[in-house]
Amino acid sequence: MKFVDVTNDVAFRKIFGNEHKTVIIISFLNAVLKLEGDARIAAVTITNPYQLPRVAGEKASIIDVKAKDMKGRQFVVEMQVADVNGFDKRVQYYACRDYSLQINRGEDYPKLKPTYFVGILDFDFFDGKKFLSHHLLLDDETYEHKLKDIKFTFIELKKFHKELNNLEDMIDKWTFFIKNAENLDVIPSNVDDEGLREAYKDADKHSWTKDELVAYDDASIAEQDERGRITAAENRGLNKGVTKEKQETVTRCHQAGMDIDAIAVASGLSKEEVQQIIDDLI
Repeated sequence: MKFVDVTNDVAFRKIFGNEHKTVIIISFLNAVLKLEGDARIAAVTITNPYQLPRVAGEKASIIDVKAKDMKGRQFVVEMQVADVNGFDKRVQYYACRDYSLQINRGEDYPKLKPTYFVGILDFDFFDGKKFLSHHLLLDDETYEHKLKDIKFTFIELKKFHKELNNLEDMIDKWTFFIKNAENLDVIPSNVDDEGLREAYKDADKHSWTKDELVAYDDASIAEQDERGRITAAENRGLNKGVTKEKQETVTRCHQAGMDIDAIAVASGLSKEEVQQIIDDLI
């Protein structure tokens, strides 16, 4: 066997967005969201099924899989390989948007069902060493949890360091699969879950069509090009004498909504330099 890189655009959507093998996304969601008893997901409908890219090298700006279970709960699973400008605001926007779109104007609010956002990040985003974190809306003094319909869960792959023989539970095994499958030659012997086993089978290149393999390679090339573009943009700024600290200042100010004149004053750069950094970010 030769497994694909699961964080690849095409691979991620093919495995987790397989409408004919929903056992995969069901197993993953039950594990990562720690759902037990009556709260466990029994069946889902993939609302944006996997399809090959329309053109060679096409890259989706958002690599996600959306599903809805029999209780009406919505699940958005997203793979993010790079820390992009405004990532934190975007995930909140998407979760709230999908939550609100369940009903039309004038319909009863009680019809709204919970929305769960699961982000798989190939970069460090939160402080601390935990690779798995859950985020709720709480009272900032009493920690009362009354607003329960929107929840966020994140897996930070770079913080996951467990080896194959040290995996303790299903979320360990799923995270190991996402991060390390491409380095394996066989399905690990400790995989005793049907959904995870099917995920390994779908990740085996020998089960892919020629068109799928071409799309997979195109996505890998596009990702390498994107990383190179970001590096080149950083180097252009440094070559012009703009320090990394000043680039970060411009980024933070831009994210806060400050105009170019104010950012130039705050960073000590010219308006032209500020505009160039913003253009590179965009």
